[in-house]
Amino acid sequence: MTTTLLFPAKEPVLAKIADSETLFPVNRIFCVGRNYHAHAAEMGVSVDKTTEEPFYFIKDSSAYVPSGSSIDYPPQTTNYHYEMEFVIAIGEEGFNVSEDQAESIIFGYACGLDMTRRDLQLKARETRRPWDLGKDFEQSAILSPIVPFEKTGAITKGKIELAVNGETKQSSDMGLLIWNVREIIAHLSKFYHLQPGDLIYTGTPDGVGSVVQGDKINGAIEGLGSIQLSIK
Repeated sequence: MTTTLLFPAKEPVLAKIADSETLFPVNRIFCVGRNYHAHAAEMGVSVDKTTEEPFYFIKDSSAYVPSGSSIDYPPQTTNYHYEMEFVIAIGEEGFNVSEDQAESIIFGYACGLDMTRRDLQLKARETRRPWDLGKDFEQSAILSPIVPFEKTGAITKGKIELAVNGETKQSSDMGLLIWNVREIIAHLSKFYHLQPGDLIYTGTPDGVGSVVQGDKINGAIEGLGSIQLSIK
């Protein structure tokens, strides 16, 4: 008996690598919630690292959009937000990875935008329901070309900023991450067998806000590169 597919299998999602013709197959997209104190405060909460652990939500790989794209304003929201983020691209398998080993499984870094249907996220938060409708939707994970670790080395600090229509909205430093890169990888790998192709969006600084049709977003991370997005 010949096995056939009921319908075509999903095409692989392939992200760009800076200055390379090789592509990075995207597996899972993990996102760290509330990883800057100032952003947590603007969302009406506080974070105590001494008593709390990081928490995560996941976006489907279909959320991936390359930097420079023009995308439609998403359905079922009237409060569509940008969130500028530093992204880790995983290049090796890792489970129960120690903080000292964490950098050994990193392929590289990128700039990211975690686009959010804020009204739906807040409604879910108020009713203690999952954030999926607010966070995990098509074209909500924008990514710049990934810069290999060998070209950057470990990035632990540096300016992270975002502008809308040329006006700066977010400006912070990655040294202010509550949980740093090593801590995030070590913690997340306790719960998942991290795989090549996994992306980790490490959280956004304060200054998040809404965008509308016609807006142009430009973000940058010191020593890494930039990201662009247009809303149509």
